Amino acid sequence: MLEMKKNTCNCGVWFASRSLLAGVFAAAIVAGMSCSQAKEKPTVNVAQLLNSVTVPDGFRVELVYSVPLAEQGSWVALTPDEKGRLIASDQFGSLYRVKVGERLSETAVERLNLPIGHAQGLLYAYDSLYVTVNLYRTAKEKIAQGSGLYRLLDSDGDDQFDKVMLLKRLETAENENGHGEHGPHGLRLGPDGLIYLVAGNGTQVPQGLAPTSPYRRWADDLLIPSADVFVPGGWIARTNSTGTSWDLYCGGLRNPYDIAFDPDGELFAHDADSEADIGTPWYRPTRVNHLVSGGEYGWRYDSGPWLPYGKWPDYYPDSVGSVVDIGPGSPTGITSGTGASFPAKYQRALFSCDWAAGKIHAIHLQQHGASYRATSEPFLTASSLPLTDVVINRDGAMYFTVGGRQTQSGLFRIRYVGNEPTGPVKPMDSPLTSQARQLRRRLEQFHGRKDPRAVNEAWPHLASRDRAIRYAARIAIERQDSTDWQNRAFQENHTTASVQAMLGLARVGDSGLQGKVLERLNQLPLEKLAEELRLDALRAYGLAFLRMGGKRPEMRRLVVARLEPLFPSPSETTNRELCRLLVYLEAPGAIDRSLELLHASQTQRDPLFYFATLDQLRNSWTLIQRKAFFSSLNRAQEEYIKGTEAPTGTKVNNRFISWIQRFRQNAIEKLSNKERAALQHVMLGQQNDRVVDFQPSRRFVHRWQMSDLLPLLNQLESGRSYQSGKSAYEAAQCTKCHRFGDQGGTTGPDITTVGKRYSPQYLLEALLVPSKVIPDQFRNEIVKTKDGNILYGRVVYEDGKRFWIRTDEPPPHTLAEVSVNKVELRRTSEVSEMPEGLIDVLAQEEVLDLIAYLRAGGNPDDKPFKTPGTAAD
Repeated sequence: MLEMKKNTCNCGVWFASRSLLAGVFAAAIVAGMSCSQAKEKPTVNVAQLLNSVTVPDGFRVELVYSVPLAEQGSWVALTPDEKGRLIASDQFGSLYRVKVGERLSETAVERLNLPIGHAQGLLYAYDSLYVTVNLYRTAKEKIAQGSGLYRLLDSDGDDQFDKVMLLKRLETAENENGHGEHGPHGLRLGPDGLIYLVAGNGTQVPQGLAPTSPYRRWADDLLIPSADVFVPGGWIARTNSTGTSWDLYCGGLRNPYDIAFDPDGELFAHDADSEADIGTPWYRPTRVNHLVSGGEYGWRYDSGPWLPYGKWPDYYPDSVGSVVDIGPGSPTGITSGTGASFPAKYQRALFSCDWAAGKIHAIHLQQHGASYRATSEPFLTASSLPLTDVVINRDGAMYFTVGGRQTQSGLFRIRYVGNEPTGPVKPMDSPLTSQARQLRRRLEQFHGRKDPRAVNEAWPHLASRDRAIRYAARIAIERQDSTDWQNRAFQENHTTASVQAMLGLARVGDSGLQGKVLERLNQLPLEKLAEELRLDALRAYGLAFLRMGGKRPEMRRLVVARLEPLFPSPSETTNRELCRLLVYLEAPGAIDRSLELLHASQTQRDPLFYFATLDQLRNSWTLIQRKAFFSSLNRAQEEYIKGTEAPTGTKVNNRFISWIQRFRQNAIEKLSNKERAALQHVMLGQQNDRVVDFQPSRRFVHRWQMSDLLPLLNQLESGRSYQSGKSAYEAAQCTKCHRFGDQGGTTGPDITTVGKRYSPQYLLEALLVPSKVIPDQFRNEIVKTKDGNILYGRVVYEDGKRFWIRTDEPPPHTLAEVSVNKVELRRTSEVSEMPEGLIDVLAQEEVLDLIAYLRAGGNPDDKPFKTPGTAAD
């Protein structure tokens, strides 16, 4: 039943100690080649194609098998069996068993002669091989019974699999070409003896799940619906060894290819986002997620390239955030270092492959309460090495494959040959984190069942400072009959616990309770709450409308009256949530205030949010507001087009322009015939009023918060770069409005001596939250005249009968004269003319260099810019 072939390649072994392995791998990639075309190509010697592979000191990389492309395809999944052999899968073909030799020429490969393949998940357990088939409908050969989980058995004990059993059929979506890589993927044996399966967001939730599943009651839960037919996106299910009992563990992922348990027995996945979304307000970096019982990870499909609405922000309290954000990439296999003959820190690490970047990341976990935080280290890097899967074998070595999408494939081994100890180590632990993790697991026991003890045991933990504990407690309570705890929820006086209780009732309570839930939320001192808790409360408002009967007129009126005075706030994050809610509720003031924030935006990210949100409103617009919206779109489109042509290497993705065009079309469809006639030129982009000033020359790096940078301010005294600080000052557009030395604008305060007057903490806060403190002489005003014109800017002079307001209409800083008796409304803006997010285009070190530059008053000879015995750089 097995066909055997020995590798005859005589290539040797490389030792990498921060050194390069020779070759040109890129020349061998045959991306998009059909199977028939591949057969016409000779097998490529992978050893001569490796390019720029780097690993830490003391590690050795070895090629153990060069896969003949025409005969054995391109390998994408690995698993060790009980004898230390490796089983591999061709993405579009058969399964193979590999007996790895000490030398390359000793490696032997066998094809499993069974009607199964196209596997993207493999697991050897219970004397069986479990196989996840992701079968594309274009496959010509018959592969078992389609996509699903299978079990292969050796029924007669001759060391040959001879029986294929379907355990669970899985339905998948495919694109117009009949291909799909967002289907069922990796497998892992859990410490509880169950088999865990991960599926991408093109896979339907399987039928026949146990009612005790921890993950239940999912919904789109977006005020702007995603129209996702595959809610809840990617998911994790688990089953017993015979596949007779299934439950759903967690969901809301995008497309994780693999999963892994760490030494603590906790589950993790490396998930990705669409790289075309980088720089947008809805982009979520490629991240490692801690997968917990009942966990929701907030991915909802974006309804195609036109409608980018389908992702929850990480701060939503009914979702679980990441433990580390890594950045752009294409995650594939992931494994734990447990069992590796590696130094201690690598035994405790997770290792995750990145297909696009040619990297293996070492993810170093740090226990944080009942969950984790992490850092990422490049463990293996290469300029062109499409990594697909990675495992630790019984010999203590790491094995990984490259290939995928019919590219040249190979199997490699990494061993540690350095001087550090490699004996088995215990997981790092502390009494506090151990207790927190045990508490979370105890609460998770209630996620799958009703228990009379659950509410009393979980309730006190709704007020926990630990987000993971609060989450586990709420899910435990939600699993119980809401009639048993709703009165306790309405009587709860602790603010944090009350918000969590209202969130739980909004998710699972009877729709007849909507009024009481919203009334309780209205009673909260929202103005005084810390931002995290205020955001939790705003999310509870949204869920109460989404899940408890929609926008009932009386409830809508009461909530608008409570929330509208808070908008806008000094926080851009709070503004977004208020904007979402008030636009959804069609609040009278939502348009003007959102346009005000749109007008104040100077990055590509923030305006896109307001375009996408205001785009949903059909009614309540005035012609002046419509004109402002369309002219902002025109300006944005102009700047994006300029960005795509920029020679600086920071081109804006054409997808941005497609979004702008879609926002425009959506808005046009909502116009009456009369409005179309009045707005004909501006709505078609022929009249380009300058409303939004974009600066797309720098791409978004990170949404900086005080908590990110405050602990780093002790690094300002030395080792800083003057040139970097000066460049950061220019990149953050400070010179546009502020005079610094003998250069800069006058729109904002002169900041030449700001470093002598204020502490580093104050400077950081001024950069991050500019609306917190606005000097009176630099406050803008909003003026609405009786003839319908709206002006936004700074009043520079008034004589009692008239005043002059400086606006940003072309040409810049135009002075508009206004008669006092023609003013219908005049009020001071609480939003600084300096927008939030200007330093979000800077890396961490650039932010610190910028603060050092400001403190030094631009003096290159200041102490932080010098090293002992040298001049400033």
